Amino acid sequence: MTLDEWLNAYGESHQNATNIAIHKICVPAIMFTVLGMMWTIPVPGALATIPFANFATLTAVLSLLFYARLSLSMAAGMGLMAGLCLLALQQMQLAGLPILRISIAVFVIAWIGQFYGHKVEGKKPSFFRDLQFLLIGPAWTLSWLYRRFGIRY
Repeated sequence: MTLDEWLNAYGESHQNATNIAIHKICVPAIMFTVLGMMWTIPVPGALATIPFANFATLTAVLSLLFYARLSLSMAAGMGLMAGLCLLALQQMQLAGLPILRISIAVFVIAWIGQFYGHKVEGKKPSFFRDLQFLLIGPAWTLSWLYRRFGIRY
């Protein structure tokens, strides 16, 4: 499928204004918290001393390969989003914040929001049909900015 086809398919179950607003908040929060949880997985010995040598960065890079296959422009935007998340996680770590606990708490709250949005919408989440929609959600939330600023994807 093309990126437009993915976004249109995702958009089918995201028509209600309340659900859309919830998704614009909760999807980026879930993306951040997944990276946060991956950030906390210990890495082997010497790698632990290299900044950003962790499972969150690996997860971001692998997801960018998915986006690049669909659209280099969208991959660039998603790379920027992922990079900002990683920088925020680094700052949280430097500040000694409990990244795992914060990530789990926000993850749970954001998913409750997502399911509430779909209850309001009256349609099941797209990822019930195809797990790849878990990667399309963040691109869908970013696509409205692309359209607003006239950026082609």
